[in-house]
Amino acid sequence: MTRLPGRLLAEFMGTALLLAVVIGSGIMGERLAAGNAAIALLANTLATVGGLYVLIEVFGPISGAHFNPAVSVAMAARGHLAWAVLLPYVAIQLVGAAAGAWLAHAMFDLPILQLSTKVRAGWGQWISEAVATFGLLLVILRASHARAAAMIAAYIGAAYWFTASTSFANPAAAFGRMLSDSFAGIAPASVPGFVIAQFVGAAVAVGVHAMLGQAGDGTSPQEAGGEEAE
Repeated sequence: MTRLPGRLLAEFMGTALLLAVVIGSGIMGERLAAGNAAIALLANTLATVGGLYVLIEVFGPISGAHFNPAVSVAMAARGHLAWAVLLPYVAIQLVGAAAGAWLAHAMFDLPILQLSTKVRAGWGQWISEAVATFGLLLVILRASHARAAAMIAAYIGAAYWFTASTSFANPAAAFGRMLSDSFAGIAPASVPGFVIAQFVGAAVAVGVHAMLGQAGDGTSPQEAGGEEAE
């Protein structure tokens, strides 16, 4: 098992690259779509699906490829991540999310430091985030190790389109996207509602998983990567 510094580095790099993919593809898609929001979102979706799949495959064996505080909390609650490691995981995910946003801005010659002005609020948005995060956690908890990366990426791709919020499903993603006034951004005032909804969805998923009983081989990358209590 990789020691804690290596696991934290994997979480930092994975979260940073994930946010760079999400924000960068949103910028590129918007620039090339000539005002067609559907085409921009499709480009954003395809890049995110591919990027997320690769990042889980690369970093899953090292850290569990959480890249998401809601996932880390769920894994800690289920005994797959030591509580002593939870705070470092969440902190490094947030730092990575910010770094990913800034990297995307640098690649597209945009001001590095910015805040989003895109308001995303209301019951439809909050319900969407709860549903998106519920589905993500349920897939993580019930997918077999061999199929988890593909299933997670596929679910997020679908949720981009069937949820009104375009499926952030990740408090770190909300934090990073708050720092980008671009296609994928979210206004700072909208972030608390998203985060609360995400944790509610994650908690419900953990409970539903317990009621459904064991599935797969019980060792998704997120579970298998964080079992050492350093």
